[in-house]
Amino acid sequence: QVQLAESGGGLVQPGGSLRLTCEPSGSFFRLNTMGWYRQAPGKQRELVATITSGESTNYADSVKGRFTISRDNAKNTVYLQMDNLKPEDTAVYYCNAYIKPYGMGYRDYWGQGTQVTVSS
Repeated sequence: QVQLAESGGGLVQPGGSLRLTCEPSGSFFRLNTMGWYRQAPGKQRELVATITSGESTNYADSVKGRFTISRDNAKNTVYLQMDNLKPEDTAVYYCNAYIKPYGMGYRDYWGQGTQVTVSS
């Protein structure tokens, strides 16, 4: 059973930084694109950033220049470095990974979410 474990959320002042980490547990055949999504209260879940196995990246316009997504393929881990945080970045952040379990086709996996609150 594959699960995603996120860490690194918390409370930070405007202009501050946080780094989120996500790592899958359990065994699987292949790990493809990984990414981060977020959901603020009363809003739909939205894409923040994604990174392919070849390390091509994609960002939401609202975070370009402030957030950086990266991955360590040896550790099967994805990171989201968030700098110059703004109150509008406040949300629950979810890790997503496109994984091929043994004997099965690719499917999306989601983490349980980690709260990021930006407030003075």
